[in-house]
Amino acid sequence: MPGYKTISKSFIDSFIKERVIRQGLDERTEKAYRLDLEHFCAWMEEIQNEDLFDRTNREMDSNCNRELDKSCLEDCMEMYLKYLVMEKKLSSATVCRKGRVLGYYLSYLSGHGIISHYRSLRVVKGLDRRAKKRESLSKKESEAFFAAMNQEYENLESEFRKRICLRDRVMMEILFYHKIEISELLRLEVSDYEKATGVLRIRRKKGENSEVSLFSQGLRGRIEKWEEERKAFQREGEYEERMFISKFGKPLSMKMVIKIFEKYREMARIEKEFTPKDLKESCMKQYAKELVMERCG
Repeated sequence: MPGYKTISKSFIDSFIKERVIRQGLDERTEKAYRLDLEHFCAWMEEIQNEDLFDRTNREMDSNCNRELDKSCLEDCMEMYLKYLVMEKKLSSATVCRKGRVLGYYLSYLSGHGIISHYRSLRVVKGLDRRAKKRESLSKKESEAFFAAMNQEYENLESEFRKRICLRDRVMMEILFYHKIEISELLRLEVSDYEKATGVLRIRRKKGENSEVSLFSQGLRGRIEKWEEERKAFQREGEYEERMFISKFGKPLSMKMVIKIFEKYREMARIEKEFTPKDLKESCMKQYAKELVMERCG
């Protein structure tokens, strides 16, 4: 089958190794990536049976308005995702996560010249997140998100990667516990944080400013540590005022922040579908409850 060689064990091993180096995947996430690709590989062997392929092809939703091409790797991946929904009855959150892994793999194959080009995987009917009402996150689930960060930080040996992880943790805490938009987070400057009072000045939309008091002593300590660690990213003779910068000393983009969020969402292995906004609302509600209990208790 054309394209079958692209899911051989050697390619999967190389892909996983690259993701570990570039993303610092923990052992559990690395294993999940490998299992997702191996399961797809096993399924590919099955669809060499024409009856299975033809039956699944006919059952693809009418919105696709096209015939699947068995020689096309992207078509096979889309059919596999549909199979997981229709026959395996997996949740849309799980299937979307597996779809992201397959998408990463396509990007890897293209980037290394193994395939000449690829297109993004189409979202099949039933996986549209907007069509389903999302459940709110429990305290346990939102805590799992940050626990994934803590675990990664503890497991990292490289001081460089620890510095990156510290930055990411500080950003996520500010973003989700203090009702701040991503765009506002990215506008923060080092001078916006008052160390003595623990107050953060936020540049809101339309030029308005407001102040937020950081309730967590742990977060205050991490911000102060990040202010020292970020100096290692500053280029000689240059100074970037933005609080959150890349390893090249440049301000982070919104796309990079969302990518960081997606990374830790996968590491926490939360099956519910949720967005940065959902996590922020969940954290704010829990903080409000804890504050009320503290003052009334």
